Amino acid sequence: MIKVLFICHGNICRSPMAEFVMKDIVNREGKGDAFLINSAATSTEEIGSGIHHGTIGIFKEKGIPCTGHRAVQMTKEDYAKYDYLIGMDDANIRNMLRIAGQDREKKIYKLLDFTDHSRAIADPWYTGDFHTTYEDVREGCEALYKHLL
Repeated sequence: MIKVLFICHGNICRSPMAEFVMKDIVNREGKGDAFLINSAATSTEEIGSGIHHGTIGIFKEKGIPCTGHRAVQMTKEDYAKYDYLIGMDDANIRNMLRIAGQDREKKIYKLLDFTDHSRAIADPWYTGDFHTTYEDVREGCEALYKHLL
């Protein structure tokens, strides 16, 4: 089983978007049983909160199921549990390394590192642009899926 944890600042916009987009991809491909996919935050600000309404709107528009999510914080133990810990931007990566302690096993990446154009995924909490974030997340998840195959 391949275990992937998507991580952003609050775990209400980008990381749950990546979690449910990736689940949708692997389920459509008939490979859902081969993956454990979750998401987490680097901060404690939104712990227990549901998915942001802007992300929910994208999921409804795209027909992506997203039930039962509540924001949680990444833990040091997550580094041992997951094969890939995927952040959305450089600040996420710095905070993930702080939480994990280090990355000896080279498990920590930015989502768009798997594409031809590595870059940060903008936080729609600040930009208000959930569509652009979705397109970046989709591109990253599709590239990550191909990498994992």
